[in-house]
Amino acid sequence: MLLQRLSVCFKLSGGPRSLQTFTRSASQGKMPLARAHGKSFAHRSDLRRAKRIVVKLGSAVVTRGDECGLALGRLASIVEQVAMLQNQGREMMIVTSGAVAFGKQRLRHEILLSQSVRQALHSGQNQLKDMSLPVLEARACAAAGQSGLMALYEFNIEILVTNLDFHDEQKRRNLNSTLHELLRMNIVPIINTNDAVVPPPEPNSDLQGVNVISIKDNDSLAARLAVEMRADLLIALSDVEGLYDSPPGTDDAKLLDTFYPGDQQSITYGTKSRVGIGGMEAKVKAALWALQGGTSVVIANGTHPKVTGHVITDIVEGKKVGTFFSEVKPAGPTVEQQTDMARTAGRALASLLPEQRSEIIYTMADLLTEKREEILSANKKDMEFAVNSGRMPPPLLKRLSLSSSKLNSLAIGLRQIAVSSQDSVGRVVRRTRVANNLELEQITVPIGVLLVAPSRVSHARTSIASGNALLLKGGREAANSNRVLHELAQEALSIHGVRDAIQLVSTREEVEDLCRLEKMIDLIIPRGSSQLVRDIQRAAKGIPVLGHSEGICHVYVDHEASLDKVIKIVRDSKCDYPAACNAMETLLIHRDVLRSPMFDQIIDMLRTENVKVHAGPRFASYLTFSPSEVKSLRTEYGDLECCIEVVDGMLEAVDHIHKYGSSHTDVIVTENEETAEQFLQLVDSACVFWNTSSRFSDGYRFGLGAEVGISTARIHARGPVGLEGLLTTKWVLRGDGHTAADFSEQGSMKYLHENLPVAPSLHGQRTSN
Repeated sequence: MLLQRLSVCFKLSGGPRSLQTFTRSASQGKMPLARAHGKSFAHRSDLRRAKRIVVKLGSAVVTRGDECGLALGRLASIVEQVAMLQNQGREMMIVTSGAVAFGKQRLRHEILLSQSVRQALHSGQNQLKDMSLPVLEARACAAAGQSGLMALYEFNIEILVTNLDFHDEQKRRNLNSTLHELLRMNIVPIINTNDAVVPPPEPNSDLQGVNVISIKDNDSLAARLAVEMRADLLIALSDVEGLYDSPPGTDDAKLLDTFYPGDQQSITYGTKSRVGIGGMEAKVKAALWALQGGTSVVIANGTHPKVTGHVITDIVEGKKVGTFFSEVKPAGPTVEQQTDMARTAGRALASLLPEQRSEIIYTMADLLTEKREEILSANKKDMEFAVNSGRMPPPLLKRLSLSSSKLNSLAIGLRQIAVSSQDSVGRVVRRTRVANNLELEQITVPIGVLLVAPSRVSHARTSIASGNALLLKGGREAANSNRVLHELAQEALSIHGVRDAIQLVSTREEVEDLCRLEKMIDLIIPRGSSQLVRDIQRAAKGIPVLGHSEGICHVYVDHEASLDKVIKIVRDSKCDYPAACNAMETLLIHRDVLRSPMFDQIIDMLRTENVKVHAGPRFASYLTFSPSEVKSLRTEYGDLECCIEVVDGMLEAVDHIHKYGSSHTDVIVTENEETAEQFLQLVDSACVFWNTSSRFSDGYRFGLGAEVGISTARIHARGPVGLEGLLTTKWVLRGDGHTAADFSEQGSMKYLHENLPVAPSLHGQRTSN
């Protein structure tokens, strides 16, 4: 049956009853308690440590939206998640609503069936739904619907409670003992209020204080149960996304990621659920009561078809789902607030004159020199932390380290981009005279808000030069350096009143959480391992990602290659900086080269440079004693290692690259111009080179200034991306009272579509024809 994993067999509405039947559920593995109960979790990421969890299912979650019965498919997915968490060793409890809503559906259908055909036709289905009849009173509906819920959970008896079961000390002890015993036996209890006999709701005054709360609905029941059972987390699922700063559906309504008790007076409540007997106000009050009792709370949507299948597990994993209730309010702004601040200041930055943006960048260069000692001191702390942790490989330690020479190079780069970028924003790409006195221009504009993770100071200069706002998400290993460099950037931005255009995200949000802000962030630029890039690409479903997940670069040595060039190019491509994404990972050898002196010298060079060689399948077949055979031809080593494989010729090399490469950078070494040109044309990668090292795939070497990243995408920007890759365009049309009707068959105007000379046109200043 649908919910056979979840079993309950106790009834307390009329006094203690004996335990009759139960079913064992998940595996017997136990997870040790993560913390002593008494204080709720301060941050979402801490929810991963929740041991005992109460899941409250609202009426809208249990019943179908068309009011035609129970939402069986939705409930099945919820059960799967609960079972998964139970199998992890957590203790799960469910508080279920739905008796009133399901009973109301049943009674309406009974009324419809009891009417004569004439009455049904006269009243109509919609009018019938709106009938206000005595039998639709909540307790009567509960009586009619409770049996349906019992059948759903496959047992004749479930745990039904009222206020008396908590206020009567003996019944309270019985309930507590029974629930603990069921949890000990690895059973998921399902609890519901006995709405058929519950007294009318009492005033809300009893919601004040930890020791008293009346059971008015399943929201208050879930809160009381969570505190009574010392649960770590209460997940309240309903038909709303969470808590909003104004009624959902209004233009300015924003979902609150985190809600603090002190913010209660600053929100307003919308209408209650379409089927429940409570409402958002009741949920918030119950949640705050549970929070005060030491249980963390998340209110989220359990009806959305795209998220229902993983909403519970996402919450437990600490992802940004719904509204998280926390007693600890951070000192600074939330990441959502930071993004809003960055967008507002970014628009102001984009509206500055080119000379003003350049002045900001010049100021950054001066500050790098003036605050050299402060920067190096902060970086020294980061290096000590990274070395002591022992988790950072040498290439990344080298990248983390700052020195006086590095800072000098950064300052020089800043001054160069301050000069070269002045005509970037507002540059006219195309001008067209559509008709007389009707001119169209396509001009460059910033993309908007960029997210860079992990962050570097070089991204600050390119974002300022391109007029983009910037969110920097640095790792813990560079926390001190990032803080000082961010303060430096904001000080430079302040000279023209755009300090907030660059924000350093120092809260505990994971990068994956930031990837969910699709309405706030316009482009993500990941800078890190291939795994990090893949994770971001997977998480950022609604935000474009500029980057590449892998740098599997090939060098193909043709049988007509020059020995000197081969040795130089292969050495540089592999050994100059093995951790770089443009380093060679696979060396393809023409079969005629295999038994030649050239091949021997290639191997000798690799051995001298301490490069570990892995043999491809075909290369291994030629050797009696071969190096270790490669596990996969699609491997990015990122170290002094590479794969060697044999191919029959240039066309087979192209096929190999397309099958196993990552469309990053691929090289041919040959003296045959025809072969080279065919290779350059056929290889479908972002960068294709002839007789030069793969390490030239770099924005600085291309003359693009500071490199933003390297993209293997096929739209917007591809290959090494400089400042131009952070710009998009918009169309500006200047007319004189023109309308589309002027160009119809009856109109008096004709299209000209005459291309005009392109000249700089900044900030709306028209150029002469």
